[in-house]
Amino acid sequence: MTTVVRLLLAIALAVVIGGAATHAQQTPAPKGTPAPKAAPAPKAAPGKGAPAALRSGFNLPPGGEARFVPDEVMLDIPASVSTPTLDAIAARHTMTRLETQSFRLTGRTLHRWRLDGGGTVAAMIRGMNGERLVLGAQPNYIYDLAQDQVAPVNKDQYAPEKLGLLEAHRLATGNRVLVAVIDSGVDAAHPDLAGAITANFDAASDAAAPDQHGTGMAGAIAAHRTMLGTAPRVGLLTVSAFGSKTANTDGTTFSIIKGLDWASEQGARVVNMSFAGPPDPRLRDALAKASRKGIVLIAAAGNAGAQSPPLYPAADPNVIAVTATDIDDALFARANRGSHIAVAAPGVDVLVPGTGATYQLTTGTSVAAAQVSGVAALLLERNPSLTPSDIRRILTRTAKAIAPKGRERDFGAGLVNAYQAVATTKAASAKAK
Repeated sequence: MTTVVRLLLAIALAVVIGGAATHAQQTPAPKGTPAPKAAPAPKAAPGKGAPAALRSGFNLPPGGEARFVPDEVMLDIPASVSTPTLDAIAARHTMTRLETQSFRLTGRTLHRWRLDGGGTVAAMIRGMNGERLVLGAQPNYIYDLAQDQVAPVNKDQYAPEKLGLLEAHRLATGNRVLVAVIDSGVDAAHPDLAGAITANFDAASDAAAPDQHGTGMAGAIAAHRTMLGTAPRVGLLTVSAFGSKTANTDGTTFSIIKGLDWASEQGARVVNMSFAGPPDPRLRDALAKASRKGIVLIAAAGNAGAQSPPLYPAADPNVIAVTATDIDDALFARANRGSHIAVAAPGVDVLVPGTGATYQLTTGTSVAAAQVSGVAALLLERNPSLTPSDIRRILTRTAKAIAPKGRERDFGAGLVNAYQAVATTKAASAKAK
């Protein structure tokens, strides 16, 4: 019995203790008793936790985007900031100042700086967000020339007949219209370009020697001896914006904006951009201001194929995007597609000048864009008061519909018709010119 009694007493004691504990957890505090304060959340250590929101003008590369110089950033810093202050900012972030340029076209002073302490471009843009004298930062994006292939050859051209150039040239040849070609180096000594180049500007820090691409695009516009360009009497403003550091010639945001700014200062009426790359905030700003100034902007749609997202600057709303077709009016298979495509022009096996007084067959949307730039010059000779919107409207309204049913978007308004475009443009009076 003693053992049983002890066991019962132990069980009873446990029940009492447990009930008291439960009652203590659930009984509300008496009225008037202040509620206990919650413990403050621990503060994030400096440099930890969510990063500060980026200010306007600070643009990180989009997720998955890698087409930029991996150890450089472009900074927007006013010209009033002194050199010692710039040096101090660069030192704080372990960077080297490479290049500074003030652009009248955009009213900005842009800087190209190199990252010396490792890290990513995105991290450096976030770091610069804390420097109050820095108004903006972005990657220095890379653009590729929109040329698919080149073959040295000399044969008859088919593009002049497709575009109606012989008839168009009875009305206009682009006389005295300035066309800028932002590209790789141009061989100014080529016989077909004799006297065509009005001025040249080396925008790239490692501007290359004359290149097949730049020479070909210049010739597609202005050739006038062995072959026929679309505007044989224009004045070319050649911009070497694509360097030769790598096997694949490419250009950057900084060099392209430098070239665009120079072309604007020289009085360019048309700018040909036979290159393609990612969307770019600073380039978008420069293009908008160039268009408002009355400069006609024309670009290659790109050669990344039907599944590619839109490439720039062609997809910019201020730019006339050009796709490429072949001798049978079929779309170039590798051309980019999209609703931004305005018109088409010959771009498969097109004869153009090459370096060293040679000729080449070139394929891609590059040469298609160059030919349309020449046609725009014909229209501006005919009527210099035409605006960029006027040029776009004339080109699209007079283009020849060549798209198979259901594929109209891929071809834009159709194949450019130089003769119809020029013929329907009312000539300005001699006084107006």
